[in-house]
Amino acid sequence: MNICVIGTGYVGLVSGACFAEFGLNVTCVDKDKTKVDSLSAGNSLIYEPGLNELLNRNLKEGRLRFTDDLKKAMEQSLVIFIAVGTPSDESGQADLTDVRQVAADIGRYMNDYKVVAIKSTVPVGTSRLVESIIRENQAEEHSFDLVSNPEFLREGSSIEDFMRPNRVVIGARNERVMAIMKDLYRPLYLIEVPFVVTSNETAELIKYAANAFLATKISFINEMANLCEMIGADVHQVARAMGLDQRIGPKFLHPGPGFGGSCFPKDIHALSHISRALDYDFKIGEAVIQVNRRQQELMVAKIESLVGNPDNRKIAFLGLTFKPNTDDIRDAPAIFIIRELLKKGAGIKAFDPAGMDNARKILPEVEYAGDAYEAAAGADGLVIATEWNQFRNLDWNRMKGLLRQPVVADLRNIYEPARMKELGFIYSGVGRQ
Repeated sequence: MNICVIGTGYVGLVSGACFAEFGLNVTCVDKDKTKVDSLSAGNSLIYEPGLNELLNRNLKEGRLRFTDDLKKAMEQSLVIFIAVGTPSDESGQADLTDVRQVAADIGRYMNDYKVVAIKSTVPVGTSRLVESIIRENQAEEHSFDLVSNPEFLREGSSIEDFMRPNRVVIGARNERVMAIMKDLYRPLYLIEVPFVVTSNETAELIKYAANAFLATKISFINEMANLCEMIGADVHQVARAMGLDQRIGPKFLHPGPGFGGSCFPKDIHALSHISRALDYDFKIGEAVIQVNRRQQELMVAKIESLVGNPDNRKIAFLGLTFKPNTDDIRDAPAIFIIRELLKKGAGIKAFDPAGMDNARKILPEVEYAGDAYEAAAGADGLVIATEWNQFRNLDWNRMKGLLRQPVVADLRNIYEPARMKELGFIYSGVGRQ
């Protein structure tokens, strides 16, 4: 089967490469010719474990190609995936500018029956909107079917998530298109992946509901962490006991500086906007947004309490990305915290294994180091903002000699408070005494 993936961002590139690994013939389309040339040469442009190898293997074997010619790519494909960005606009709703443009292009270039599958995270009702735009722009009438097929890829483990997902969601209106989509995902049937076959509207809402719930779990455990600090309890023990309850589960019960990334903040804002448009007060969603912002503000206050007045203080940051194993700094807590400290007059020196190139574009005033120890040299305090594995076994005797004062704000709780105290550090985690 030949398929076309429009958009070579995170979702489009990973999906295209993985579909090619399934044995399908995949053409990925992007309007940026420079990006197309780079991808065609085997440079993934995205930091994702295993992606570069997957990309180059399928390029070499001829199952994966890149182009800026959407018309030609569509003519050769049965299934067209829309995988363009849907960022939040100023009001919090999803900006569908790129989705609308792609839908118009699909209408203009459609030459026979096609399945149009939306992988982008979009508000409920977008399938009907895209369908109408395609019809309005068809030069001559061709039949097609619209499918909602949301992605559930976690940055840092997206290939595993695609190859062995918890579920595949397919929202469609007839048996013909459902059969085509099931055939597309046939390799997953062999490993008995559950398929949720439903309406387009339900599929669109499933993605928002899942991300909003996970964001809620994170905000809840952060609230518990703040209470633990006040009463002298240990949030790790609280979270572990909660997670052993099978009705709750242990995932996403890790306290820290709040959630970030390209999905959770955007999706919960979009869901809240959808609710307001329907004149429904989505109180939990609004509370999660407020709790997450407050958690980041509390981290700024925690750092201030450790290092003193930030003005003219030098603070070292380990980690800039919103999570490890990615170069994504979108809505990363570290970025918010650094900006607040900069406003207060602090000097920041940072190190991140993958995120510094992206950070330089938005934080040029930050000094960037070659490793964790260079970042710490001469600093008045050290902040661990992202739980990269290489930060889990630092040489603390060396660190103590480099830091101007032995102060550590561990916003990811990767070290034990008692051990850090034994080593002579003024240490603070999140929700732990």
